[in-house]
Amino acid sequence: MIAQQREIVILGGGPSGAAVALGLQKLGYQQVTVVAEARPFRAMEGISERVVEGLRGAGFDHALRKLPEPSARFVTWNGQSNQANTERLIDRAEFDKALMMDLAIQGIHVIQGRVVDVKSAEFGHEIEVGTAGDPIILQADFIVEARGRAAPSAKLKRLRGAETVSLLQYWQGAELPLSSAVQSFENGWGWFASDGRGRRYLQLTFDVKSSVLPEKSRLVEFCNEKLETLTQAQPFLDQALPTGEIHARTSTPILCEEAIGDNWIRVGDAAMSVDPLSGNGIFQTLSSSLQAPAVINTLLAKPHKARLAQQFHQLRITELFYRFARIGRDFYAMEEQWRDQPFWQVRRQWPDDQPIHLDPDIDQVQVAKRPVIQNGFVDLADVVITPDQLLGIWHLSGLPLAPVVELYKQHFSSGAFLQELAETYPDPRQQQMFINWLKQQKAVL
Repeated sequence: MIAQQREIVILGGGPSGAAVALGLQKLGYQQVTVVAEARPFRAMEGISERVVEGLRGAGFDHALRKLPEPSARFVTWNGQSNQANTERLIDRAEFDKALMMDLAIQGIHVIQGRVVDVKSAEFGHEIEVGTAGDPIILQADFIVEARGRAAPSAKLKRLRGAETVSLLQYWQGAELPLSSAVQSFENGWGWFASDGRGRRYLQLTFDVKSSVLPEKSRLVEFCNEKLETLTQAQPFLDQALPTGEIHARTSTPILCEEAIGDNWIRVGDAAMSVDPLSGNGIFQTLSSSLQAPAVINTLLAKPHKARLAQQFHQLRITELFYRFARIGRDFYAMEEQWRDQPFWQVRRQWPDDQPIHLDPDIDQVQVAKRPVIQNGFVDLADVVITPDQLLGIWHLSGLPLAPVVELYKQHFSSGAFLQELAETYPDPRQQQMFINWLKQQKAVL
């Protein structure tokens, strides 16, 4: 499947870098090295069952066994309070360690250290890694940038959403069951979580441009004053004291509009990072990273299809970014109490006014050639373009969709179409699957 072995170095040991490493190994690449640096601060993150399925599909067996059971998530938004759903709360430092254990178990070389410098040229890269001992110099034919938001931009063109900062503070107290909560307020929103062992994570998110934040020495006091006004924060403050530690981190949505070259690729948050309000951080990280091994394989083994592979990766990164940006926009728009306040006003309008889902229209459904992943490479195939799926739908449950759409377009009567569909797909379940899809597009059958 691969023309020859190449040295591939992945910079970053979070979900995106780890997923690419496992994907490359499945394609037969053995000379893969992951450089992983411990997270600079502790944080918790909520993940959905979609993320769990993504982790399972990627092969993270050890990390999956370390996941906690789902816990309650409470929400106060637009003046309404409810237990919206559940999520699994993970300690990101421990979770990342579990990911690296998965890589080690499966024989992937992992170096624990910090990337000090990267020198890139047309024919390769030199990476200096600082470790507990002497620095290590790595030579790579290809590098994968997976260091998240911390990845250097290298002056690449980027699209930024509303500038946002999140202030994370730790509290310590009596044991509190695993749980999390979200609450909106006049000039931002808060996210609160308990690790089940007495440590609480309280994060407040503000607009950089319109918020008047105090100097660093007063940030803890400032956050505490705000937390005292939020009802959803009270269970996390009860029988607990602030540790005095606080971390300010950017949570601005950012799309890298140059996420791939001939011998490098950016994945996960290094390619595009979404507003944390969407709750899709790790999900989007996996979504953008699971496709990367096939893209890399095409660049290395079929360089004559490099432009196709690059187009495929950039288009999907961009499509994911706008999808999650619009999800965040619509959630912000649900908060009506402070719609004219600067924080809410800008976020309820960005990135555009296009709905997340466009109305189906069978007359606008067409077949076109688009890049897809096939047998570990990026290649062209006939796909179905709809108003809601501009990048195209290739398969339904493993069966090509384009031939069925072309068959439908060729017939003037539904009876003739249904007869030929039955002859082509004798299984009634497959027939019904295609019929249901066409009806969803407003086809008359």
